[in-house]
Amino acid sequence: MYWEDENKPASQPHDKSVIDVSYRITCRALPVDHAHALSEAVLKELPWLREEPKAGVHSIHVADSGNGWMRPDNPDDLVFPSRRTRMTLRVPLHRTDDAMALVGTTLDIEGNALEVGEAAIKELGAVSTLFARYLVANDQDDEEEFLAKIADELKALGVRPRKMMCGISKTIATPDDTIRTRSLMLADLSHEESVLLQQSGLGEHRHLGCGIFIPHKDINKLHELEKE
Repeated sequence: MYWEDENKPASQPHDKSVIDVSYRITCRALPVDHAHALSEAVLKELPWLREEPKAGVHSIHVADSGNGWMRPDNPDDLVFPSRRTRMTLRVPLHRTDDAMALVGTTLDIEGNALEVGEAAIKELGAVSTLFARYLVANDQDDEEEFLAKIADELKALGVRPRKMMCGISKTIATPDDTIRTRSLMLADLSHEESVLLQQSGLGEHRHLGCGIFIPHKDINKLHELEKE
């Protein structure tokens, strides 16, 4: 864990040059590790995404249910999207109309049909705590090395890390490589830093869902529990 207490300056209004486009989907099942297949299917329909440095494809997250079902650990196992599950792209604002071309298409995700329904625009929220499910990590990095490397990358972007906590390692399979990742939570960001980080992302493989930050609950209570 990386922890630094400091008062934050007052926030200023932020620009809205990058947005999320959230699509309703109809899909019976998806592989747990569907990042590469989803990326290829989306890029086939929207090839311009590859040329947009601030664009990304969120992985489709199927949450654990309250009736005892848990996400399987085997990457080849299946998860089952509900009617509330969404597919989301992060795109520059000027690409909004282009992203709407995905509506009405059917994507092939390793033999699983994913029908893309109506889309909604979501502005990036200026929230103090952000979470990335996947950030590229070297095989040699332990937790401290990973956090130190991320801190340097954040400072280069113009974001001063104050509170960071990384999660367990996961892998993303592609035809050419297996990419090792870690999750990361950042807290006590200023509103400007929060929006900047969401707009810019961090690290490689944005089209595989890596380096994309989303709002999350505060980690202050978790830190207090760890001190007990």
